[in-house]
This record gives sequence, structure tokens and C-alpha cells, in this order.
Amino acid sequence: MSLAGYSAVAEPASSREWAVALFRRSVLKQRKLAEITSALGPTEGRRCLDLGSDNGVVSLLLRERGGDWASGDLTEAAVTSIRSLVETDTHLVEGDRLPFPNATFDRVVVVDMLEHVPDDATFAAELARVTKPGGRLVVNTPHLKRTALRRVRHALGQTDERHGHLRAGYTPGRLRELFGSQFVMGPSRTYSRFFSELVDTLVNAGLARLGKRSSAKGMVVTGSDLSRHRRTFRLWSALYPLVWTVTRLDAVVPASGYMLIATAERRGRSAQT
Repeated sequence: MSLAGYSAVAEPASSREWAVALFRRSVLKQRKLAEITSALGPTEGRRCLDLGSDNGVVSLLLRERGGDWASGDLTEAAVTSIRSLVETDTHLVEGDRLPFPNATFDRVVVVDMLEHVPDDATFAAELARVTKPGGRLVVNTPHLKRTALRRVRHALGQTDERHGHLRAGYTPGRLRELFGSQFVMGPSRTYSRFFSELVDTLVNAGLARLGKRSSAKGMVVTGSDLSRHRRTFRLWSALYPLVWTVTRLDAVVPASGYMLIATAERRGRSAQT
């Protein structure tokens, strides 16, 4: 991950461009996408599903990799924002049930959504139901760990409740318990260590000051939100190279990361993997 594609001068012209521009100025979001695409494997010629993209930028960038994609999320606001970027095949997920037929998808990506669903065991069974035999599942979720930074976040009002989390996070062992009966679990790893998460904490504090309210999916920041705060965006753009440099200090932190990503393969045979 680098500063490639970053521009401190060019200002977005449309809501879509605003949303992508904010993504390009988030170290954590770019790292998340890199981890997801690395775990996902080839998508060209495959039927794919992403769940939990929030404002739709992840959905947009995943579709650019090729494949026939559908997208879904838990709130009307999130689905509307996703639809504004990708336009087609977007769906509202009601509770822990998925609105798709059995064995539909070759690739399924769950982006920071597992911790939001009412019943994660039912949701895991639904993911197995819609994934083809031999299909790949990628789950990205907060890593459950107790740290001083978590206490600081709570002191700033950034609680699990405010972010719409029904569970604080997961461990690799808990993911194996949820998915292991219907998926062959692959490797899991953590990423986003102290300095990246500290920056994210400060950004969320700033969004709260701008009046962003939480929902069942936390704070969903859309392109239209950003276009109303052009001065703040310009300031953040000017500071971003410094912020990016600070997050490089993660390399000297020996602890595990605050985000967890795991891969799994649906049990059964498939002609395509």
C-alpha cells in the first residue's frame, strides 16, 4: 500500500467521486480492500456477492476486478448509497436472512457485517446456503481483543452500540465454530495495528463532530455528505501524507491487529474454484 493515486489538488465533482476520494484518503479502508482482494482470488467469470459495503465504494472497486456481482447491506441508507455507485443488483438484507436462492455464488465477501446481524449462527448458515459447493467465503470483522485504545474509544463515545455492533468482534476460534461445519476453514490473519486504529479513532471523532449519526451499520459516510464539507475535506487531504506516514509505524508494533480476515471453502465439489 502506498500513496499511489493520491492527489492533494484535484477536488471531486460528483457524489460518486467524493466517495471514492474519501476512500483513497483512508489508510484503513485501502488496507482492508487489499486484504479482501488478496483472500478473494480470481472473480472473472464468476458469480460474486459482497455484503456490508456501507457507502458502496468497496462494492464498486470489487466489481472493477471482473465477475458478475450482487451487493447487499442491512439498512436502506446503506443500500441506497451502494446503488448510487454500482446501480444494479443491490439488495436489502433483512435481519440475518439473505434474499438469494441456494448455491448462487462462487465468491462471497462479508465486510464488517457479521458483528451487526442479530443471529450470527443463522447468518452463517445462510452464507453456506447461498454459496456454491467449492465456493469461497471471505469474512472481514473486528478482532476481539481488549486494549487501552478500546477504552479510549469508549471514553470518546465510540462504543459498540454507537457503531451498531451487536458483538464486539471475533476470534479465529469463534469463526471456526460458526463456519466449520459447512466450510473448510482456511487461514486467518489480523491487520491494522495501533497507529492505523488511532488514526481511525480520530477520524470517527471528527465525523461525529460533523453531525454524522449512527444506524444499525454505524456511520455510513456518503459522497453527498462529503460534498457538504469541502473545507474539511481539503484540510484532510493536506494532512493525509503525514497521516499515512504515521500509520507506517504499525510495522514496529508486535501485537496482533484490530481487524481479522478469514477465508473458507464451501464443503462439496465444484468444477470451478
